[in-house]
Amino acid sequence: MADTAERMLRLLGLLQARAQWSSAELAARLATSERTLRRDVERLRRLDYPVEADPGPGGGYRLGRGGKLPPLLLDEDETVAVALGLQTAADGSVAGIEVAVSSALAKLERFLPAHLAARVRDLDEASETLWGRGPDPVDPDLLVTLAGACRRGERVRLDYCDRTGNATSRLVDPYRLVRAGRRWYLAARDTDRAAWRTFRVDRAEAVALTGIRVELDDPPDALRLVSEAMGLAPYPVKARVRLPLSVEDAAQVVPRTVGVLNADGDAATIVELGGPHLAGMVGFLAALPFPCEVLAPEELRAALRAHGERLARANR
Repeated sequence: MADTAERMLRLLGLLQARAQWSSAELAARLATSERTLRRDVERLRRLDYPVEADPGPGGGYRLGRGGKLPPLLLDEDETVAVALGLQTAADGSVAGIEVAVSSALAKLERFLPAHLAARVRDLDEASETLWGRGPDPVDPDLLVTLAGACRRGERVRLDYCDRTGNATSRLVDPYRLVRAGRRWYLAARDTDRAAWRTFRVDRAEAVALTGIRVELDDPPDALRLVSEAMGLAPYPVKARVRLPLSVEDAAQVVPRTVGVLNADGDAATIVELGGPHLAGMVGFLAALPFPCEVLAPEELRAALRAHGERLARANR
């Protein structure tokens, strides 16, 4: 009986590790016969694990959906990764999941081998988190509903409070959810305005499914759409700057939550960014550790040049 139970657990682990196995492969991995393998598969099915089979020479076994959640057979690195992921999941960006995260962690740690539990506990007890700002928490049910609508291509009615505080009702075609730091955004097509928009999910008060399926022709880059909404749209001053860096290197200096980056050949990047006033933009550009070229507007070029001249006179 002990050998059978051990073999069934190993069989579950193999079925989790790959989408499809042939009978011969599984029997070889388990060091058993294909007849015993079939009996083990039937035992798993009686325990409500949905093991599916395809007959014929090209067929095999796979673990289907539904039934019981099988025991997750993780190696040591995977186990530590799950525990650390749970520790960082309760960052406040999704409201109300802290209790569920703590419960899941407690269950996991209860069965961890001592040396793995010590690794997880050491990091937890020795670390602190310094957030730049508090999160903008979203309702988990609303977030999951929007995710399902994105996947299915289903139009939704969104009760939304815009940045000026006005309550609106928007009919939108959801495309992607984007997480930027501790804030969630929805990239969607606003049907009333016939244009692509981004919506902060924490400002959504309710979402209603309409049952209407839509085909989104030529959708935009959701990350770029959110980057433009965060770095450009809110600000009166907008600029285009050329940096003598590749896009990858430029992103280390100007995060995509601050500006929109476009490659200009292999060794330069055009950055579009916004700010509340020219003085702040001048200070940001002057602090860069390399020379940059302001392409627009001319007022910013003149202000940056004057700033440099003042620094030069003061530091002859």
